[in-house]
Amino acid sequence: MRMPPPSCASQWRGPAAGLPEGWAACRAEEPTVGLPKDPVSSARVVQARLQPTDALGFTVRPCPTHSSGLLNPFHRYHDSYSHASLQSALPFLDLHGTPRLEFHQSVFDELRDKLLERVSAIASEGKAEERYKKLEDLLEKSFSLVKMPSLQPVVMCVMKHLPKVPEKKLKLVMADKELYRACAVEVKRQIWQDNQALFGDEVSPLLKQYIVEKESALFSTELSVLHNFFSPSPKTRRQGEVVQRLTRMVGRNVKLYDMVLQFLRTLFLRTRNVHYCTLRAELLMSLHDLDVGDICSVDPCHKFTWCLDACIRERFVDSKRARELQGFLDGVKKGQEQVLGDLSMILCDPFAINTLSLSTVRHLQELVGQEVLPRDSPDLLLLLRLLALGQGAWDMIDSQVFKEPKMVTGSGGLHREGPWRGLGVPGLRLGSFTKFLQEQRMACEVGLYYVLHITKQRNKNALLRLLPGLGETFGDLAFGDIFLHLLTGSLALLADEFALEDFCSSLFDGFLLTASPRKESVQRHVLRLLLHLHHRVAPSKLEALQKALEPTGQSGEAVKELYSQLGEKLEQLDHRKPSPAQAPETPALELPLPAVPAPAVL
Repeated sequence: MRMPPPSCASQWRGPAAGLPEGWAACRAEEPTVGLPKDPVSSARVVQARLQPTDALGFTVRPCPTHSSGLLNPFHRYHDSYSHASLQSALPFLDLHGTPRLEFHQSVFDELRDKLLERVSAIASEGKAEERYKKLEDLLEKSFSLVKMPSLQPVVMCVMKHLPKVPEKKLKLVMADKELYRACAVEVKRQIWQDNQALFGDEVSPLLKQYIVEKESALFSTELSVLHNFFSPSPKTRRQGEVVQRLTRMVGRNVKLYDMVLQFLRTLFLRTRNVHYCTLRAELLMSLHDLDVGDICSVDPCHKFTWCLDACIRERFVDSKRARELQGFLDGVKKGQEQVLGDLSMILCDPFAINTLSLSTVRHLQELVGQEVLPRDSPDLLLLLRLLALGQGAWDMIDSQVFKEPKMVTGSGGLHREGPWRGLGVPGLRLGSFTKFLQEQRMACEVGLYYVLHITKQRNKNALLRLLPGLGETFGDLAFGDIFLHLLTGSLALLADEFALEDFCSSLFDGFLLTASPRKESVQRHVLRLLLHLHHRVAPSKLEALQKALEPTGQSGEAVKELYSQLGEKLEQLDHRKPSPAQAPETPALELPLPAVPAPAVL
């Protein structure tokens, strides 16, 4: 049976204090418009639309409804209370100055919460076809109330649990910015999958935020060989805000996942920023953690990424996992070569490159100790194969030629006179080492990690011999942010050496300052290093470095801020040192001279 509209003769017995003008008389006489005190009538407030007026603030008018099922929670809520006890409570609330409006609003909020629970229960009970039919009926009958703030959550809840909202209603939601912001992500997914531009607008700020976070980590003011850019585990990195929000936005929608991958490929091609490759792998593994089989089962890179993720976690590629990775590469069938594009992008992830390079240096040292040729080691050949594929990701995706780069062998490749000749050998052939750093990208990558290795070993003499060869490397890799981030952290282990003039001259004048004028990022890394080790550097050298690193008018705010911090550190250092005038004079020792007997006359 349909409930009658609210009575216009309902009572208002709230306190008059604080009410607008014209409402004070409501305590003494029956108002023509008001909210009912009767709890039965209060349940009918859900049938009313509230519209602002000039006189009383709100006008109550009936709102026709065709769904008696929607009001069942209101009847149940009323039946759960004793009518007599409720009547006795109302005067008690009046004594405490609680407006009836506040009471009725609390009743209404409770009823709405019950209704939301009932909608969620309907969405999880019975067969799929039956519950979806009920939800569709509820949506059809309640959608007209979607713009009422008080009842909008109920309508949105119904839409949230529908796997396919009618297209007409989706268009109405998309056309209204307020409704679009209010609807759940489950509803937005249905809008996004047919509107790539709108989805791109939602994703773009997250991608920018991700890049900013990665760059901030590389330029962190903390210098440590133990806590650096690569320290967080893969699973910890996947708990970041951007990855989690993208995972939530994608859900189980394969079409949205493909859109995100396309955005990442496009941005990688446009900017050459390898952090987009990291995000591609992290997003896939985040979906793997949630066991989203709808996506993981259709991504051909899933198992390869899963295996590589385990290697990154261990920071080493052992023989067993090397064979697994090789099996994935060898399993690419003819006609499916495009998979190599995604595999190369995943291998281009700096965390993957770091793991492969560390493993390569370790293998090379073992081979040198065993006096085995590098070309005779299957594990090393596979590591170099993976490195080459990752380093060629941009060229492969840009050219759309999906072929693995050929391994160089013979006089310029994997033999005893190649770029690996000096690893672990005191008599390092610097000329050959420098040549390969300049001509071959893969050799340059491994060579730079060898420099990091000897720096961690505190081998100052070997480092000084190699530093001149880092001035010119393939693609200026030696001046990349990732290498300089790791190098500055490792140099903290050689803090005592910064007091030596020859060490500072080789490091700063012979290497870092050669690129500082043309690459602002190098200047930032040098300033980071000095912020931590300025107290170790000789005063004359420190003054020269401060003058060489002074920002210009074109310098960015980050450089100016770091330079300002360095200036403050140096001022504090000067204050700590006592000036010559303030140095206390050493008191003269006035000790009596002991009497020395005269030598006996012979």
